[in-house]
Amino acid sequence: MDEPAFVDCHSHVVPSGDDGAASLEEGLELCSDAAAHGTAVLFATPHVWPSLTLSRERERAIRAAFADLRPRAGLELRLGYELTPAPPLLDENLARYALEDTELVLVEAPFQGPLELLLAVVERIEEERLRPVIAHPERAEAVLSDRSRLDELGRDGRLLQVNATSLLGYHGPRVERLAWELVEEGRAAIVASDGHRLTRPARLDAAFAAAVERVGERAAVLFDGSALGAFNAARSRSRAGSRGA
Repeated sequence: MDEPAFVDCHSHVVPSGDDGAASLEEGLELCSDAAAHGTAVLFATPHVWPSLTLSRERERAIRAAFADLRPRAGLELRLGYELTPAPPLLDENLARYALEDTELVLVEAPFQGPLELLLAVVERIEEERLRPVIAHPERAEAVLSDRSRLDELGRDGRLLQVNATSLLGYHGPRVERLAWELVEEGRAAIVASDGHRLTRPARLDAAFAAAVERVGERAAVLFDGSALGAFNAARSRSRAGSRGA
């Protein structure tokens, strides 16, 4: 089975004041590393936290950093955001946070605490005729403690995104087991890197190889952007080739 050109919808390679890349130089190194490990399209998704909102000033700074990094990235770099559920989001126009050139909004499952606010934000996304991508549900304690919550999170076309690092055991055996259950049962729609820093790079190749061993050809659609509705492996590979010409 040929390795697809990966589409990674979750990373923190653009410096934004969060816990991702701390500088343009680090962001560039992360992008170059991702490209060297098979990624053709990479979404930079700075965190939007209750304590770090997307103010106009912060958005201008992010877009300036993104514009500086994009032509030098060595892959197709796109901008989006990762939302941490917070009450103010319920009154916002969430389209401003969508992954570039898609109708998808990335929102993270909280590591601790209940899921009700996450579900409220997801419903708000859907009210705006956008589609939620729920990041790393396998790392949410509420899900680890009650697997039935996955039925709620994954219904009505909601996309569940598993972290590559979860599949590789970086977050402990409980998370690893659940991540593989999501992949093997067909509940996971996307595998993404959630790459943050050089110590946690935006790589997908090792997780892809492991997924091929576990689920065979079904692994490709988890990594090639098919679930995003705007990509496929051939298109991504073609773009990557044209950039290298």
